[in-house]
Amino acid sequence: MDLVQKEHDRLQKRLKASQGINNVQSTIDLLQQARDAIAEDPNQAAVILAKLQNPVKSSFDSINDSLKETHSGLNKYTKSLDKLFKDRPLPSTEHDALSEQEHLIDRAIAMHLLREGQFSVAATFLSEILDKKTKEQTSDSSLRSTDRPATMFDIDEVPSDEIRKQFGQMYYILHQLKEEKNLLPAIEWSRENREALEARGSNLEFDLCRLQFVWLYHGESHEHGNTPGNVRAAMQYARTEFQGFAPRYLREVQQLMGAMAFCPNLRDSPYAGIFNNPSAWDDVAQSFTREFCSLLGLSADSPLYIAATAGAIALPTLLKLQTIMKAKRTEWTSENELPVEIPLPPSYLFHSIFVCPVSKEQATDQNSPMMMPCGHVIAEESLRRLSKGNRFKCPYCPNESHPKDARKVFL
Repeated sequence: MDLVQKEHDRLQKRLKASQGINNVQSTIDLLQQARDAIAEDPNQAAVILAKLQNPVKSSFDSINDSLKETHSGLNKYTKSLDKLFKDRPLPSTEHDALSEQEHLIDRAIAMHLLREGQFSVAATFLSEILDKKTKEQTSDSSLRSTDRPATMFDIDEVPSDEIRKQFGQMYYILHQLKEEKNLLPAIEWSRENREALEARGSNLEFDLCRLQFVWLYHGESHEHGNTPGNVRAAMQYARTEFQGFAPRYLREVQQLMGAMAFCPNLRDSPYAGIFNNPSAWDDVAQSFTREFCSLLGLSADSPLYIAATAGAIALPTLLKLQTIMKAKRTEWTSENELPVEIPLPPSYLFHSIFVCPVSKEQATDQNSPMMMPCGHVIAEESLRRLSKGNRFKCPYCPNESHPKDARKVFL
């Protein structure tokens, strides 16, 4: 991996130092000047073109030299990648469960495009699916003359109009928040959904109002809502908006009010982190996206993106496993579970899991974790193999127990 990184850094340096773009631009400038000169005095065309020959040739030679150097670096980088990542076949797709579920894949793609705010691309994608279904319907010999043509509502992959409107609203609010520094649409949405957010234990509404208070304090210019001003504008906002937050966020409100005493030297005060947080806008935008999607019953991140990333992480392990199974002439016989544990980032672990310390397999509903009287936990299949229906010794301590004394653990 060090070799790849070394070649990558070297290639980047070459690209940054390359004068190819400058050489191309200089050639364009020379041609433009020659054209303008000929337009002014057509009689001098032969002389101008003769003078232009050498500079243009020199410029083209410089461009070619720059391209050769870049191409050489790219070749070395490609060879280092090929050396690190061997060309191995992908895991077999003979029993791919998704191969027969094309409509589920199409729906995942459509939802991903909507979640990313790519509404025009999503519309084009769904339109192409509709065209495909219409052609299939037309070519079907069993289609009767009374059958109506396919419409957008016949497509299983089409998210509902309500979902599309909701995502449209979400991206409008995010645009106002990120690009316009306008928190008011987000605050209004959080108040409309206050009851549902409070039921989730969300702090979104207060976080938005606190950031609005900080924004008003700094006195940044904005065309929406209250006119920002300094301490007076911030205090006026606090009087009208923070009363409802006092019971639940009393300490946070007290901090904001106490910080006003340090106005002349707020940067060196204990409250500097609240009023000079460079990630505050990004944090509140992420929090808003998470809460908005949660109220729709969706995850904050696209399931398609998560599945693709998790699959890319798992692929090297599965390739290695396939090589080992081929060498030992064994097959992957487990169903609804992976034969080995795949280490994923903590953000990709959406529920508690248990890996049996004996078999090294992840527990499932059919192979649930079992706790023995001594407190150690192993998978149910491991328990059966160790005990064979009789008393047995715990593999991790001297205690003995009977299988009937073990209790199922619910995660």
